[in-house]
Amino acid sequence: MSELLKNPTVMEKAQSEVRRLLEGSTTVSESDLNKLQYLHLVIKETLRLHPAGPLLLPRECHIPKGTRVLVNACAIGDPKYWEDPEEFKPERFMNSNIDFKDADFEFTPFGSGRRICPGMSFGLASMESILASLLYHFDWELGNGLKPEEIDMSAHTQ
Repeated sequence: MSELLKNPTVMEKAQSEVRRLLEGSTTVSESDLNKLQYLHLVIKETLRLHPAGPLLLPRECHIPKGTRVLVNACAIGDPKYWEDPEEFKPERFMNSNIDFKDADFEFTPFGSGRRICPGMSFGLASMESILASLLYHFDWELGNGLKPEEIDMSAHTQ
């Protein structure tokens, strides 16, 4: 929600999609989630900028016993892979093959390979359902005269 409030055009587009596709419904059902294409893009972009597990464990390399190694998932904002990596642009995933299980490792908010998060599907469905419900049932705005550009997201996972 913080990224959506910081990016009102994106929020308006996501909310419009949810309200248009779910018009007349009282709740968001699991079968509704597949219809919400732009919402999927918003969640991917949010996880790109703010991975749920910012540090990942390694695989396929020899590490001496007792050594602790972590992979910084926040580094997935590398300009080598992403145009304007610090900007919130859900459209970057439109018509893109980049997905949560990408073998090139430019987008790994849930880890990858054998150690990919076993709860990934549940987590994504939960995020989609909750966000769709919040956008469908409520109108969101910043309070106390706060402007979108004043929201500081740097204290989160980065």
